[in-house]
Amino acid sequence: MNRALHRLTTLPLSLRLPLLGAAMMLLVGIVASQQVLSALGRVQDARLQELARLHVEGLSVALGPLVLRRDIWEVYDTLDRAAKASAGRRMALTAVADDGGRVLAASDPRQVPIDSAITGFAEGAVALDQLSVGARDETVRLIAPLDYQGRMVGQIVSELDVTDLQTERRHALLFLLLGNSLATLILAGLGYLAMRQMLQPVTTLARHMTGAEGAPQRIAEAEVPRGDGELARLTRTYNGMVDAVSAKAEAERRLAERERFVALGRLSSSLAHEINNPLGGLLNATDTIRNFSDRPDVVRASAALLERGLLHLRDVARVTLEENRLDRQDNHLTRTDFEDIRLLIEPELKRKQQALDWQVTADAAKGVALPAAPLRQIMLNLILNASAAVGHGGQIGLHAMAGDDGFALEVRDTGPGLPEAARARLLSDALLTPGGGVGLRLVRDLVSGLGGRIEHAREDGTTRIRVFFNSMGHGNRDRADA
Repeated sequence: MNRALHRLTTLPLSLRLPLLGAAMMLLVGIVASQQVLSALGRVQDARLQELARLHVEGLSVALGPLVLRRDIWEVYDTLDRAAKASAGRRMALTAVADDGGRVLAASDPRQVPIDSAITGFAEGAVALDQLSVGARDETVRLIAPLDYQGRMVGQIVSELDVTDLQTERRHALLFLLLGNSLATLILAGLGYLAMRQMLQPVTTLARHMTGAEGAPQRIAEAEVPRGDGELARLTRTYNGMVDAVSAKAEAERRLAERERFVALGRLSSSLAHEINNPLGGLLNATDTIRNFSDRPDVVRASAALLERGLLHLRDVARVTLEENRLDRQDNHLTRTDFEDIRLLIEPELKRKQQALDWQVTADAAKGVALPAAPLRQIMLNLILNASAAVGHGGQIGLHAMAGDDGFALEVRDTGPGLPEAARARLLSDALLTPGGGVGLRLVRDLVSGLGGRIEHAREDGTTRIRVFFNSMGHGNRDRADA
């Protein structure tokens, strides 16, 4: 029963409702058929009783004097003539007994012998007002008193053939079953088509909600139901929601792109500053070598300066390339990644004369099973945002900690604190608004992708942003790879 109900609930609504309607129609059809058959049975019983009454009354008039005289031959002759007159009709066999219950004559003496007890033939017989067609026996027996001149002079027992009445009842039942079944099938089919037509807007809505790549799609105006009904309002509301989601996604994309360009511009400015300073020294060294080529000590000193400057430029180029590689997702975080981040941000900090509190121990990245690429982006974005917040001469800090319970990064700054829009970008999935901090939504997305969490605090004029990953990132790494 429970399995059948479960299967029924999994069927489409356009199929369930017609099935429910068909079941109700079958129930109504069964009840109506019972009522029709019951009414037909009452009519047949009334006809049978009326026919039996006429038969008994006619025999009573004809047989009364003969029974009083005990004229057996006349009684038999009367019954024989009555049997021949009703040949092929209702009365199959009739027996007449005297007031003592002994058979005087019968239409078929072989079945009911003369002078036998009428009780044997009258077994199962019923009175006139209880006569009924029944559903099984092809014959029914009637017992009635033989009245003459106001007194009972004997008994009449007749066997009535009701085969035609039962056949009529079976035909009526078969007609009702076929008629109800055909009507139910036709109406269920029409109901299914009507439900499919009425639920077409819902089907269209479901198809667009689960469209290509799982993104909801707008319903064309040609498919919107006409009028101002519930389904039409539902479809228009859905289109409005799709438009709002699309507008939000486009705004987030533009703002993210804008922030990415801002971060890239700041990083490019820092790199240009970092490259420009060594280039000036390299050019001075080349001038010195050209002007003092006859002094070996000066040439050696200038060559050493050239080598240090070129090595520095090589390191800056290597770190920049390493930061923008897209195939480093499987490399785990190491201490070298921290040193690369420090090398990248130093030009910007020097330009703004900002102090850096760098607390990264030798074993800060030991045992951390987190991908290096997103961690580097998280650190770089948070530090650049802190640098932009504190302004000229401010203080920022990075503290990396690894423990038994997980791995944490904390970036601090002495700026005025995160504005409300910036906190929304970093700590929630709220709609992006202009302004609010470079790369903060990117930081949130990267941390969420690695299964970490972000905490924000403002204490004693210092803003602290802490990023924490449970269990040293092992479980989070699996989630990120998935």
